[in-house]
Amino acid sequence: MRASATGRVLTDPRGGSFRFDAGAVSLDFAHSGGEGPYAIFETLHQPADLADWLAHPPLSAIVTSPVTAEELTEAKALRQAVWVVAHARADRLPLPPASVAAINRAAAAAPLVPELGADGTSVGWATPVRATQALSTLAREMIELLTGPLADRIRECASDNCPLVFVDSSRPNARRWCAMERCGNRHKLRALRARRATDT
Repeated sequence: MRASATGRVLTDPRGGSFRFDAGAVSLDFAHSGGEGPYAIFETLHQPADLADWLAHPPLSAIVTSPVTAEELTEAKALRQAVWVVAHARADRLPLPPASVAAINRAAAAAPLVPELGADGTSVGWATPVRATQALSTLAREMIELLTGPLADRIRECASDNCPLVFVDSSRPNARRWCAMERCGNRHKLRALRARRATDT
């Protein structure tokens, strides 16, 4: 990845939005939609939606040819695999072989190639830029995360009803919530009400 900043604004179809930083672009991608009960959060409805997601920082991969329906299908398969293995690692469970295979399959394609700008201080992606290259880059980042020093810091939000998963890269290794302004504050409010009820 070309930049350290990660995170996206997630929108709840039932109302409200908040900024969620999963700590890795591949994990941000895992939260772009989902299967089963998470299908209501889908944001990648058509190939153009995938192109738009990839074009945003920090990946900033502006594809030079239209994303195909097949690439969208591959993207969703990778997204689901990242979601599954991240939760398995957070729960300290073995990684499901099918999900591992899906990540490896995406990573086997040629990745994005960084290109130094003419000014010698900026960087972009060498053209052509294809969706499969961006997916490979995301898959490779996930492999590095799962096998690197932060692998044991992949965790799920501590809220009872929040499935968001992130990597805690903070120095004190103390992150518990998807976002303080969401689940963190909700926890504080519940704790405050409980204390007041006890005092009463």
